[in-house]
Amino acid sequence: MRSMKREIQVFDYAKEIVSAIPRGVLLTTKSGETVDSMTIGWGTLGVDWSMPVFIAFIREGRYTRELLDASREFTVNVPCGPFDRKILGYCGSHSGRDVDKAAALGLTLVPGELVGAPAIRELPLTLECKVLYRQLQDRAEIPASIRSRMYPEDVDSSQPMENRDYHVAYYGQIVKAYILE
Repeated sequence: MRSMKREIQVFDYAKEIVSAIPRGVLLTTKSGETVDSMTIGWGTLGVDWSMPVFIAFIREGRYTRELLDASREFTVNVPCGPFDRKILGYCGSHSGRDVDKAAALGLTLVPGELVGAPAIRELPLTLECKVLYRQLQDRAEIPASIRSRMYPEDVDSSQPMENRDYHVAYYGQIVKAYILE
């Protein structure tokens, strides 16, 4: 099935994008022939340096971060209408180091137009992003109440859903936005 891309103005869909983030959206990146998608629940849609940006927060130890550091491109894949919630659950609880998540879930990868990372047909609202800047969070500047809740030091961070690692903020310039139809 060929997917048509209906180009959109990203801020016309700001409410849909921002309200979906806390429930989960996918961030997808590709390095070489390896594609990996992870569920994210933290992100910001806005304007920086007079450009539309999506800022994604990814923990230091995640496999997706390794691929993103190599490619410096990603897509944000947002549900639009009914979708299978197991996609977000699976991509948030399995590591791409161990499994090809797209193959395991039967996801339909649609080539990006301006980035190497694909769109995901099953989560059709797509933002194509190129990393402009990245910054590791400054541990000393995070309030102790948040650090103790979100970054416990006694938890092994080697697996998804673990919490020791701090986040790297990736500022992605939104270079294309569309809905797969």
